[in-house]
Amino acid sequence: MSAPEPRGGAASSDLREAFAPSRGWCSHDVEEELPGLAVVSAEIPVGRSGSLTGTSPRDVKERLRELSNRYRGAAAVNVRRDAIPVAYRVFFRQIGLDPEVVRTPIEAAVLDRMLHGGFLSGGLLEDVLLIALLDTAVPVWALDAASVEGPLGIRASVEGESLGRAAEAQPLPAGRLVVADAGGAVATLFGDVAAAHAPAGNAERLLVFALLVPGVPELYAEEALWGVRTALAWR
Repeated sequence: MSAPEPRGGAASSDLREAFAPSRGWCSHDVEEELPGLAVVSAEIPVGRSGSLTGTSPRDVKERLRELSNRYRGAAAVNVRRDAIPVAYRVFFRQIGLDPEVVRTPIEAAVLDRMLHGGFLSGGLLEDVLLIALLDTAVPVWALDAASVEGPLGIRASVEGESLGRAAEAQPLPAGRLVVADAGGAVATLFGDVAAAHAPAGNAERLLVFALLVPGVPELYAEEALWGVRTALAWR
């Protein structure tokens, strides 16, 4: 992601070298059925001024405009043929989703760009996550780090479980693939983040995570997460 680096010269280089996202756990049954599926996460500080849910600053909007120009015409049409998008399409079919109906994250984003004539700004955090996706084709989500209990992993939901820990949390069907922490499901796989765990505008630390599937090198996830870090840690 082309975003301003945290100020500090050599210090910025040190931060990049020290940046070490964690590979999460996976339940035994999911690991056996879907080898290669993984969640990779990193906790990042928020250094940007203003609200995460508020209007994006100029540099972020300019980056969206650059990407809108990149993903046009043949480039937009052919994105599904690139190796990383293909890997997600194959995985969607593996878990019973038709990627022509339920679009993979990168294809859904590019389709929106074609329908609207450009990538529309949805607020600082939403835009930064979108840029990370467009730069790497790896989807990224964000949680409020203060709401997470322990490391993230992937498992199937259990009978009576809800998405998140709020009283009004949405119930989940048993057997739904979810991203979970020690306390329960915090997001559905390739779907929604639980409202109780979504970052508020004034969140100070985020836990950002990417989902990897077979054929996608972990380096791509690390690059996507680093892009989010540099965009949000910059002051």
